[in-house]
Amino acid sequence: MTDTGRWIRPLRTLDTRPARYPTPAQAESAARRLALRHPDRCRLREVGRSRAGRPLMLLSVDRGPRAVLVVGGPHPNEPIGTAGTVRLAEVLLERPACPGLSWHLLLCLDPDGAALNAGWLDGPLTMRRHYEHFFRPSFEEQPELLPAPGCGRPPMPESLALTGLIDELRPFLQCSLHGVDFGGAFVQLTRPVRGLAGRFARSAERAGVPLDVDSYDAIGWASPDPGTYLMPAPGAGGSRALPDEPELSTWSYAARYGAVSAVLEVPMWAVDAVGDARPHPAGAQALAVAARDLTARTEELAALLPSVPAHRHEAYGPLLRTAGSSLAVAPRVAEEWLDRWGAEPLTASRVTTAGLVAARVPLRVASILLRLLADARGPAAEAARDRARAVVTDCLDRLRHRFGARWVPVQEQLAHQTRAVLTTADCLR
Repeated sequence: MTDTGRWIRPLRTLDTRPARYPTPAQAESAARRLALRHPDRCRLREVGRSRAGRPLMLLSVDRGPRAVLVVGGPHPNEPIGTAGTVRLAEVLLERPACPGLSWHLLLCLDPDGAALNAGWLDGPLTMRRHYEHFFRPSFEEQPELLPAPGCGRPPMPESLALTGLIDELRPFLQCSLHGVDFGGAFVQLTRPVRGLAGRFARSAERAGVPLDVDSYDAIGWASPDPGTYLMPAPGAGGSRALPDEPELSTWSYAARYGAVSAVLEVPMWAVDAVGDARPHPAGAQALAVAARDLTARTEELAALLPSVPAHRHEAYGPLLRTAGSSLAVAPRVAEEWLDRWGAEPLTASRVTTAGLVAARVPLRVASILLRLLADARGPAAEAARDRARAVVTDCLDRLRHRFGARWVPVQEQLAHQTRAVLTTADCLR
């Protein structure tokens, strides 16, 4: 085993660094500087191109035979992932090479999506500004998810670049750097990692964030420890309403080489109640309220879609598709809450995450609609903008005041995510 304390201790320097997320271009510039400063240990190369022709850049540190692959920026509304790759490289280069290991850091898997979110990174990192510039692709356009065999849909170029890297490197560990907008920290694993759960929990506590102990993203999954979830086998557990299937993912793809994949989540705004595993005193009623709110908001926002000008369909196709996808999935989610989970004993954490979803999905869709309606003219468009603004304001108020969402400084998000990657590698070694 390695001296993990030697690896992690220099993270105390994070509190002197600017509290910002880098764009993919800024991350690439930082990676180039590291490669020039450490030519004996670093190399930067292009490993593919996005659908729009943006480069996918890989920064490799050290040359040991056992590879760790770290994927940054898999979701463009989660900029902590791209920031995490750069910070991890800095931490690795602050100390001697760990014998036998090589680290391969994909700076941003979805630079096209990141470009549609970039406006938030230029100004104050407030909740309202985040959603004014919000974009997250529909499930079919997320590069970590692979098309089902025989569906007729080819893999995206970004997906092919990632699976090609997995084939080339044959990593023993793949870490995917994610962030949730509201909630707590948690980790999803393709198989158990002995010793990780306790150290992950201590890292989250050190960062000042709760563990999400009954995460909606992992409903029905085995959870051997609080905040730790094991991806299910095909057809075993999980949400039937959501179209993302772990077995059809680049996380599962790496298993052909014996790799463990770890999806590491850290919140931008922490909600402490997601860490409460006690039974909710009125869980079924609270879940019914969340389902009703989600359904009503979905119907309200779906009625606004025809107001989007036709010329916006071509210019902002990804935005329109993700709004339509969210509006199609949300009613199924609400129905599943009532049909599958309503009769079960519900924890305070589960009820809280349902309430967060019921606020978050309409907030995302209404924010996207405001972008699509930005230059629309006429009474109908103005009325649609007014309704979308009202939804945004109401959802933000709920998140701030009902759920007590509080900002987690970027330094603390980075520190926890970097510790989590290093600790996972250490546990597997």
